Amino acid sequence: MSDKTLQYYNANAESFATNTFAVDFSQIQQEFLNTLSPGVHILDFGCGSGRDTKYFLEQGYKVDAIDGSSELCKLASAHTGIKVRQMLFQELHVKEKYDGIWACASILHVAKNELPDILQRMYNALKPDGTIYASFKYGDFEGERSGRYFSDFTEESFCNLVKDIHGLVIEKMWITGDVRDGREEEKWLNIILRRKMY
Repeated sequence: MSDKTLQYYNANAESFATNTFAVDFSQIQQEFLNTLSPGVHILDFGCGSGRDTKYFLEQGYKVDAIDGSSELCKLASAHTGIKVRQMLFQELHVKEKYDGIWACASILHVAKNELPDILQRMYNALKPDGTIYASFKYGDFEGERSGRYFSDFTEESFCNLVKDIHGLVIEKMWITGDVRDGREEEKWLNIILRRKMY
């Protein structure tokens, strides 16, 4: 993630958290939880306001939450009641720790040429048969937009991205509109990936 993107989130943490925390995202949250057993271990990988971490905790899951923005970590810690760690995506080094990794509108800030490394790190952090949820703005754009760096994807371009990551398979892809008021025309690519069993 670029320094400019992190600076944006640190400078706008309060308004970003306010605008996202109350959004009802339960339909997609539940789509992800349906791939997991009750009460297992989830990593919220770029947790932002902490909205999803809080939901998963309330559903009885064990959750670790990280974010690259130190200011968002403070707000998310306050919202969720757990300590949210400040960590960059590139600093994920654990092996087979998590049953699920939730990357909602987070790794979309990684440059496309760096994403295979991040996805490999996510794969390594998953237990066998574990699942990942990730979402990206729909399209082919890559670059700076509104002060942040974005990598957009279509179904075809994302398939091409993951084809060389051995053992990581796409289980489902679907397109949704933005759930925030007034932004329903913005399209998102939602993806469930699974780490194959040995």
